[in-house]
Amino acid sequence: MTKALLTVLKGERLTTPPIWLMRQAGRYLPEYRALRAEKGGFLALATDPEAAAEVTVQPIRRFGFDGAILFSDILMVPWALGQELSFGAGEGPRLAPPLAGHPLAALERAVERLDPVYATVRRVKAMLPAETTFLGFAGSPWTVATYMVAGQGSRDQGETRMFAYRDSVAFDAIVEAIVAMTVDYLSAQIAAGVEAVQLFDSWAGSLSPAQFERWVIAPNAAIVRALKARHPQVPVIGFPKGAGGKLAAYAAGTGVDAIGLDETVDPVWANAVLPAGLPVQGNLDPLALEAGGEALDRGIDRVLEAFRDRPHIFNLGHGIGQHTPIAHVEQLVARVRS
Repeated sequence: MTKALLTVLKGERLTTPPIWLMRQAGRYLPEYRALRAEKGGFLALATDPEAAAEVTVQPIRRFGFDGAILFSDILMVPWALGQELSFGAGEGPRLAPPLAGHPLAALERAVERLDPVYATVRRVKAMLPAETTFLGFAGSPWTVATYMVAGQGSRDQGETRMFAYRDSVAFDAIVEAIVAMTVDYLSAQIAAGVEAVQLFDSWAGSLSPAQFERWVIAPNAAIVRALKARHPQVPVIGFPKGAGGKLAAYAAGTGVDAIGLDETVDPVWANAVLPAGLPVQGNLDPLALEAGGEALDRGIDRVLEAFRDRPHIFNLGHGIGQHTPIAHVEQLVARVRS
């Protein structure tokens, strides 16, 4: 059975691009909301292999996407490194203690916290249709470090950026710890059954060019090199949200097999500046999907036209919004595949 998504990740252009959507398993689906309410919270859901596997396959059953992405969270790595992880209602994730005022060396690692993730992978692998590519993922070191240092998300990552300027040695140690744990984490996901992995750098756009080279390109390159040494046939997708004009440097410097583009990137420009033949993923605006109608059709067509001569995976430029109507996702799938 041919797996369209895996085929494109390995460099082949298909007439009809494969589709998956970031956050495709989540709050816009009534079946997800029902299961989360039953489990009582995000972390309880993500660490219950049976429930997490069910959430992972829900959008595959409903829409027939070409890729299923593991249901988990980018903050599993800091949790395994010894920080406490919680998800307050309406507050977003919290990590304690924040490393802005607590030494990394004082954390007590708890790698067994990752075991439910691997159990989820094994369950999902047995549930997926033969044609569906199974994607694992992790957060990229810079993005994960912003949460570890500040203890929570922020608009500009200012606290972590200042920490990196003031104590680059301590920040280097945090990044190195994340890199090492991420390599082991993704390698174990691959061993359990995922066929490709994505590195999410959600806050890459907050850095100056010099910081981007040091805290985004170099750590992601280290992860890619280590994974390729262990699993040479497994593709790695890099998603540096907000990288903009630094995308070409990211593609060249990290060695990723495919690059995800956020919705702020002009797809025509990206097609012109990125290396010929490099698979790209994206980059419909999630709000166009939420709007539906002609706006959605125009957005889809622009992306498809820009990448018609390049290996392309159709996706959003970021995660699907929780208020997105089911009918609009059906409209997207039908138009891309028609």
